[in-house]
Amino acid sequence: MKIGIIRERKNPPDKRVVFTPNKCKELLEIYPDLEIKVETSPIRAFPDSDYVSAGISVVEDVSDCEVLLGVKEVPMESLIPNKKYFFFSHTIKKQPYNRTLLNTILEKNIELFDHETLTNQKEQRVVAFGRYAGIVGAYNGLRAYGIKHALFALQKAENLKDQKALISELKRVHLPDVKIVLTGKGRVANGAKEMLDGMGIKEVSVIDFLEKSFDEAVYVQLEVLDYNKRKDGQIINNVDFFNNPEAYESDFMRFAEVSDVFIAGHFFGDGSPYLFTREDAKNSNFKINTVADVSCDIDGPVASTIRPSTIADPIYGYNPQTEQEDDFMSSKVIAVMAVDNLPCELPRDASDGFGTQFAEHVIPAFFNNDETGILHRAQMTSKGELTDRYAYLQDYADDKE
Repeated sequence: MKIGIIRERKNPPDKRVVFTPNKCKELLEIYPDLEIKVETSPIRAFPDSDYVSAGISVVEDVSDCEVLLGVKEVPMESLIPNKKYFFFSHTIKKQPYNRTLLNTILEKNIELFDHETLTNQKEQRVVAFGRYAGIVGAYNGLRAYGIKHALFALQKAENLKDQKALISELKRVHLPDVKIVLTGKGRVANGAKEMLDGMGIKEVSVIDFLEKSFDEAVYVQLEVLDYNKRKDGQIINNVDFFNNPEAYESDFMRFAEVSDVFIAGHFFGDGSPYLFTREDAKNSNFKINTVADVSCDIDGPVASTIRPSTIADPIYGYNPQTEQEDDFMSSKVIAVMAVDNLPCELPRDASDGFGTQFAEHVIPAFFNNDETGILHRAQMTSKGELTDRYAYLQDYADDKE
């Protein structure tokens, strides 16, 4: 079996890759019948020479490979007909900007397996970059806070080698007695937690965070029922919230009134209450002045996130009174970090982690007749048509919505 690691061609350039040189070497040792070819790339975080040194073939053409692995969307003109492709297609939520891409995949008889559709038997995703979004998001949020208050100037994450370097950079600075609120308990939020812990910031309970003052920086990590409450006053459980989000309202303001920095690492489901609205942000008791919105849902649950920011220009300001973008250095303006491709700033670590997941959960399926059904569940297209599981995309593909 031949697997091809394709060159990332989408702009802006993405330095990530599905498999690092070491992971490729490891897989070849485990699977004697596997052959891996790497398409040459001038931008990859791991240069061609690293693959050659690991004994991996670097080639100009991967069209003889059965399976092609990438990270971001493949430009339509670069898609090779009749192949199996794995990449983030950004089509499963019917994103309008990629409708033509999905149709081109169908026209070229490509079997598409979107990384987001790779799930275990419990329907849980098995490969993701979320942890690294959280890692970089927390770093960028603290960097934004330091710049806004003229306290310290950290290097940009993209200029540092790995997570260890990010933590080392953070340890150089001294935070005042700020309170940091982190939402979520999944990959993204736990990645952010790694950074706060690595910096040595003290974690405290919800009650202590809300009621006590500290002479050092502290943070609290919240679950959904910490910042949402049932409208009828009942206290049930997380399952009830996920099944009946319309029965809940936000209880986040009690944290906004005592917090300085907000790191949004939660997953926001359809029908869930917004954490804080534009009206909430106008409240004189609203204390948050720096928001690192890792989740980056535009004009949604975090009212200050009115647009995504970029790696090149990661911080903008949100003026709660005008509801418009403003100078984030102004005292009444919230500094917002809302970069929507954060893992790209830590491409080596992100590639290593992603490849480890892919090697563990997906590669075995090619050699054990897909005994857990991971490929069957993930396959979106076959023989020029959508598979049954993804037939809900037909109207989207036909532009008949």
